[in-house]
Amino acid sequence: MNHRYKGIIFIIISAFCFALMNVFVRASGDLPFIQKSFFRNFVAAIFAAAVLMKNRAWFSGKKGNLKILFWRSVFGAVGIMCNFYAVDHLLLADASMLNKMSPFFAIIFSCFILKEHIRPWQAVAVIAAFIGSLLVIKPTVFGMSIFPSFIGLLGGLGAGAAYTLVRLLGERGEKGPFIVFFFSAFTCLLAVPYLILDYHQMTLMQFGSLMMAGLAAAGGQFSITAAYCYAPAKEISIYDYSQIIFSAVLGFLLFGQIPDGFSWAGYMVIIGAAVGMFLYNRRENRRPGTQTRTNAQ
Repeated sequence: MNHRYKGIIFIIISAFCFALMNVFVRASGDLPFIQKSFFRNFVAAIFAAAVLMKNRAWFSGKKGNLKILFWRSVFGAVGIMCNFYAVDHLLLADASMLNKMSPFFAIIFSCFILKEHIRPWQAVAVIAAFIGSLLVIKPTVFGMSIFPSFIGLLGGLGAGAAYTLVRLLGERGEKGPFIVFFFSAFTCLLAVPYLILDYHQMTLMQFGSLMMAGLAAAGGQFSITAAYCYAPAKEISIYDYSQIIFSAVLGFLLFGQIPDGFSWAGYMVIIGAAVGMFLYNRRENRRPGTQTRTNAQ
C-alpha cells in the first residue's frame, strides 16, 4: 500500500473519531469551552506520552523542527478553542460548516508553505465536497452572529494551518506521537491559568463524557497526524468530509435524527467527489514515469 492510500485510510479513521468526540462533547453539557478543550487534550497528552515511552519516538532533534512544532501547536490550539467556542454560541450546523473550511485553508497553506501545486480536478473535487457539506448541514447564514461566526472561521483557519505544518514535520522526519504529545501538552498549559481562576465543578457523567471525548480526540489526532505525514492535503483533505456522514449515522443511532432529502443529496455529492478524486489519483499514478512527492518519501 503506497503512502497516499495510507493517508486516505488514516484521515477517514480520524473523521470517525472526531465525530465521536463531538457526540461526547455535546453530552458533557454546559461547561466553558476552554475547560472542555483542556480535558480533550489532557487525555490525548497522556495517551501520546504512553506511546512515546513504548516506541521511544522522541524529538528528532533536527534544527528548525522545534519552531515548526511550536507554530503547529499555536494554530492547533486556536483551531480547537475557536471551534468549541463556536459550538457553544452558534447552531451546531453553523459551527460545523465553519469548521469544515479547514481543508480549504490546508490546501491554501500547502501552496505557500510546502509549494504544492493544485491540479484543476483536485480543486473541483474539493469544491464539490464543500457544496455537498452545505446541503447536509444547511447553515442558516443570515441567523449567525458576527463575532461567534468570525471565531468559528478563525478555528477553521487555525486547523488548516496546523494540518499543513503537520505535513511539513512529517517530511522533516518528526514522528506522529511526538507531534501529538507536544501539541496536546502545549494546549493544556495554555488552559491552566483559566482553570485556576474559573474552574466549573462537573458531575460524574460530565467528567466521563469529557474523558471519552478525550480518548476519541486522541484517536482522531493520531490518525490525522499520520494522514498528513503520509500524503499532501490536496490529495486527501477531501476525505475529511466523511465526518459529516459519520455524524449523521451517529445522530440517527443515538438521538433518532433522520436526514432529510437535502442531506441525502449532500451525501451523494460528497461520496461522488471522493470517488472521483480516488479514480483521478489512481489514473495519474498509472502513467508511465509518474512519481509523486508522496511516494518518493
